[in-house]
Amino acid sequence: MNKRDLLFSVIDPKAKPARIPAAFFLHFDPAYHLGQPAVDKHLEYFRYTGMDFVKIQFELPFPRQAEIQRPADWAKLPFFKLDHYKPMLKVVEGLVNAAKKEAPVILTLYSPYMLINNMVGQETATRLIQEDPDAYRVAIGRMTESLLQFVHEGIKAGLDGFYHSTQGGEASRLADPSLFETCVRPYDLAIMGEIDRACPFNILHVCDYHAPYDDLTGFRDYPGHVVNTSLDLAGKEVTAEEVSRLFGRPFMGGLERLGIIGTGTPEQIRAAVNAAIAQAPERFILGADCTVPSQTPWDNLRLAIQIAHEARR
Repeated sequence: MNKRDLLFSVIDPKAKPARIPAAFFLHFDPAYHLGQPAVDKHLEYFRYTGMDFVKIQFELPFPRQAEIQRPADWAKLPFFKLDHYKPMLKVVEGLVNAAKKEAPVILTLYSPYMLINNMVGQETATRLIQEDPDAYRVAIGRMTESLLQFVHEGIKAGLDGFYHSTQGGEASRLADPSLFETCVRPYDLAIMGEIDRACPFNILHVCDYHAPYDDLTGFRDYPGHVVNTSLDLAGKEVTAEEVSRLFGRPFMGGLERLGIIGTGTPEQIRAAVNAAIAQAPERFILGADCTVPSQTPWDNLRLAIQIAHEARR
């Protein structure tokens, strides 16, 4: 069973995966963010670690929008045309051409909410959502339209899917939870519905990089063939089996990005991987709860992947 068959067997309820697939991802040095250096570094990492799919890091910069300070200023948010995304699409094309025969190729896709926060600043964006939700919805709608151009071109280039990262529903993010329902969710779903219709292998990533979640039920209707998230909900531990059951799909994860995988000995890594596998659902991809730190030794990740491949359940 090759890597493409293996990954698709995980999401096919009629198939039996031949082994446990595994994958971890990290950000490379800025010298490898775009162009042929990005293609080469992704391939080097994919082949060295032995991971089971190619996951392209989205490293395209968006300009800071410091002048947006009032709801009326949303009119200043640029509409990013397709030309803006061409450097990232070149990386996509290079990796699809080089690796799609070996393994599925998927691309990180940050939600429009996350990209706006990065451009405007998290505190400013949160304040403006609460001051004038209607003005914010116009801005995030434009950002969604911009991203959909990029998504369509990535699909045309041959991507197997996307690793769609979403935020906004964290316990401490928005004072009024209804703002998530009206100012974040519809725009997530507009993009995720599109990739779900067009791509055979998408991963939903509920990202707790900034803050934890009280629960994950608000995301269970989000599309994605696999769900990847932390097992720590505001201090309460849940199991991979519970998350898989909640979402009704395979789970990816099991290891903490800031835990043993970065600093542990081989014996500690083996113990952590085996513990994750023991608690995992039948359909499972070993990984971390998010992108691991850039300084994580590749040998640690390679070892964790090898242990998963050799495991018997």
